[in-house]
Amino acid sequence: MIRVKRVYEPPSDQDGFRVLVDKLWPRGLRKSEARLDLWIKEIAPEDKLRKWFSHDPEKWEKFRECYLKELEQKEEYIRKLLEKAKENDLTLLYAAKSETFNNAIVLKEYLESKE
Repeated sequence: MIRVKRVYEPPSDQDGFRVLVDKLWPRGLRKSEARLDLWIKEIAPEDKLRKWFSHDPEKWEKFRECYLKELEQKEEYIRKLLEKAKENDLTLLYAAKSETFNNAIVLKEYLESKE
């Protein structure tokens, strides 16, 4: 099972393998508090796309489309995440305030389409 969760939420036993999928480290969070198994900043949206989107719901569909295209070029990281998802539950962690409009949602969709 693949889940999506804000990195600021407390870790739980159901999380399984915890992966931060943001390019930048979450503000105000100590690494020891995050309890990460892996941080793959390379799988995050490219800076230009990330800055343009700025979590604006009106730009969501275009962001989603562009990020899905970017993910096609990140096969190595996708393969690694799919392997982890086969071994254990996988939780994709993100720092954005929006639970609906963030890169982890798109990444989860992409991973599930490849399973």
